[in-house]
Amino acid sequence: MKIVLIRHGATKGNLEKRYIGRTDEDLCGEGIKKLKEDTCAGIYPPAQAVFSSPMKRCLSTAECIYPVQTPQIVWDFRECDFGLFEGKNYKELTGNPQYQQWIDSNGTLPFPGGEALTDFKKRSVKGWYDMIKQCRLLNYSDIACVIHGGTIMSVMSEIYGGGYYDYHCGNGDGYICDVALDGSINNYTELLRCE
Repeated sequence: MKIVLIRHGATKGNLEKRYIGRTDEDLCGEGIKKLKEDTCAGIYPPAQAVFSSPMKRCLSTAECIYPVQTPQIVWDFRECDFGLFEGKNYKELTGNPQYQQWIDSNGTLPFPGGEALTDFKKRSVKGWYDMIKQCRLLNYSDIACVIHGGTIMSVMSEIYGGGYYDYHCGNGDGYICDVALDGSINNYTELLRCE
């Protein structure tokens, strides 16, 4: 199977470098414009089926890129719950002792009042394997997943290997993966932008 993992387009919170997890923020005008340009430039491969996080920013991205397809929702593909950091950026959190502890742990501590990275990764990977099972049943071979940056980092690091932050990608960016029937990722390439 070929599966393209696409991070949703930019939101106002993304442009302001905020922690946007459970906040159901939609795309901003700049994000929609860039997605339409990239779609016209042909950077996104065609797909038989589109899977998406239930969040507005992912559903709107799927609509921009794959307008004739109805995304199939994967609830476990939701972004991480950033707890007390939700909606804030690093400037607003500077001086917060809980934020400093989290930074000092290299992001390994659970988000205060939110989700632990280990739990988030498990949830994302469960969503991946549930989707793979459905793709096998329906005989899909070319799939697009419109999801969150954290979900992409979780799936790639846990299934392909490497560090979580090795797979950070910008809004509208992502990876094209060659995936075995068991859901393992054999290899991948980055989506190439026409800049």
